[in-house]
Amino acid sequence: MMPSSEYIETREGGCFVAGSRVGLDVVTYAFRRGRTPEDIFRSFPSIGSLAKVYGVLTFILEHPQDVEAYLQEQVRSYENFQALHPLTPEMLEPFERARYGKAPKVA
Repeated sequence: MMPSSEYIETREGGCFVAGSRVGLDVVTYAFRRGRTPEDIFRSFPSIGSLAKVYGVLTFILEHPQDVEAYLQEQVRSYENFQALHPLTPEMLEPFERARYGKAPKVA
């Protein structure tokens, strides 16, 4: 279970930036890829404020084991879903781009 925070909400089986539909995993992966708080806020303005981005990043840095356990749980859930509902490579591409920051394929 994720520690309580004014910046993180647990709902619908996932963790989200409070008051938004932006997942904790999305912010974590963006931060790990070297995106600045300002970049993250520009990409996800529905977070609400730059201060909230900093709050989420502080949460991530203060609770590394909890966040890592959550990310691993999300990966397992994704893999289970993928095993039950195989998708074509074309259908997976947008998810892989979002997760790993890959550039889109050019035809």
